[in-house]
Amino acid sequence: MNHRRTELLAAGAATVTVVLWASAFVSIRSAGAAYSPGALALGRLLSGALALGVICLIRREGLPPRSAWRGIAVSGVLWFGFYMVVLNWGEQQVDAGTAALVVNIGPILIALLGARLLGDAMPPRLLAGMAVSFAGAVTVGLSMSDDGGASVLGVILCLLAAIAYAGGVVAQKPALGSATPLQVTTFGCFTGAVVCLPFAGQLVSEAADAPASATLNMVYLGVFPTALAFTTWAYALARTTASRMGATTYAVPALVVLMSWLALGEVPGLLTLAGGTLCLAGVAVSRSRARRTVPAPVTVPESQSESASDPA
Repeated sequence: MNHRRTELLAAGAATVTVVLWASAFVSIRSAGAAYSPGALALGRLLSGALALGVICLIRREGLPPRSAWRGIAVSGVLWFGFYMVVLNWGEQQVDAGTAALVVNIGPILIALLGARLLGDAMPPRLLAGMAVSFAGAVTVGLSMSDDGGASVLGVILCLLAAIAYAGGVVAQKPALGSATPLQVTTFGCFTGAVVCLPFAGQLVSEAADAPASATLNMVYLGVFPTALAFTTWAYALARTTASRMGATTYAVPALVVLMSWLALGEVPGLLTLAGGTLCLAGVAVSRSRARRTVPAPVTVPESQSESASDPA
């Protein structure tokens, strides 16, 4: 019963993460119009670090153990810092569909790195689910791509974002063996904010001229898709493999399509809906487990049973 409860809590945490990460794409479109990539990343991380710091003080979380610092530092530099800057920059160079296409190789890289460095298992259901979801992500990306909307620089930046994302997840997993999800997220966010401090001048300058809606979206990105969603991600990651968690993020493109439809009035085409459905179907397959076969009871002939029960 406890094992089943843990699985349900981890699945719930993963669901919170993908929903909030999907909402981030809608907010980035607003904030990104007023803030440059580095300034937006720093503002997001500072907002997240402030929220996480307050929670840590309330919960009286201490410093992570020394054994966790290496993973926290690597994930903080790669995922919280470098990833956010190059992804913001890349999405200014290419259309949303192309960005989604390139960034969605991240879960595949996580599976490969997880198998190589962490010894993660690669069950057939996980591989099949990732293949279906990636096909869905390709379909969504192609349906949303604009002709001539891609640039070589933009594709390279999105590719670097995918590599940083994968490296950050794989580095984070061992740290969760000795530190709490809140500690790993908080100090990873602090590390990312320090990495982005060179953009402080841009942030101050652009904040003076940015509309309130853009700044509020930047704060939202820090508090919810960063502080909350990265913590629920770490909680779920501590209770499953990096490969399986990476596959779960394939639900994000489908949710982005739905949220853009509801919040922005962007009605998706049939091809986009079909791709989103494939993404969700692949996630369902990758997170499912093969049914355990119950061995059939062995029937003992009556004569043997009677002889076995006779005293010697």
